[in-house]
Amino acid sequence: MGKLIVTCFITLDNVVEDPHLWSGQFQSDDTGVLNGDVLQAADVLLLGRVTYEGFAAAWPSRSGDPFSDKFNAMPKYVVSGALERADWNNSTIIADDVIERIRALREEHNVLVWGSPTLVQTLMDHELVDEYVLLMSPIVRSKGIRMFREGAHQYDLRITESTALGGGMLALRMTPAAAAAQEEDTRT
Repeated sequence: MGKLIVTCFITLDNVVEDPHLWSGQFQSDDTGVLNGDVLQAADVLLLGRVTYEGFAAAWPSRSGDPFSDKFNAMPKYVVSGALERADWNNSTIIADDVIERIRALREEHNVLVWGSPTLVQTLMDHELVDEYVLLMSPIVRSKGIRMFREGAHQYDLRITESTALGGGMLALRMTPAAAAAQEEDTRT
């Protein structure tokens, strides 16, 4: 069985929208190394439509580095009921039976979700996220799309690792508390 890992840039007040507008000043070589490690461990990429469209506009024209080569070669799945075509190499649209198809992907592969907050909220609601890798910037945006919805659900998470990165970001690895407790029970 694989794992489903969510990674994204996030502010102190839980905003994940438009990280290209606010995260750059806090990034460093450490950020690239961590993102590279997370990406290399993934078998497939799962994205929401908006993130997919942004990635598909940026990555296909790049090559010769570990990020672009991996992004361009790996299988990509985009969850969308509106998207009619997914032209980026190795891309498949998931429009129907979304949760069942994602469960099947997770059963066979290590699945990485990059950004895609609306999709992530659905995955959280169905308890499909095994790990979060959040790159927290020391900034408060006060508005924008948030990773964890207000009032929708209680998210009980356990920090498994925290690392201060050069540039000022804090990398947090977290697992859902229920999964952490289950894993602890199997070790004892």
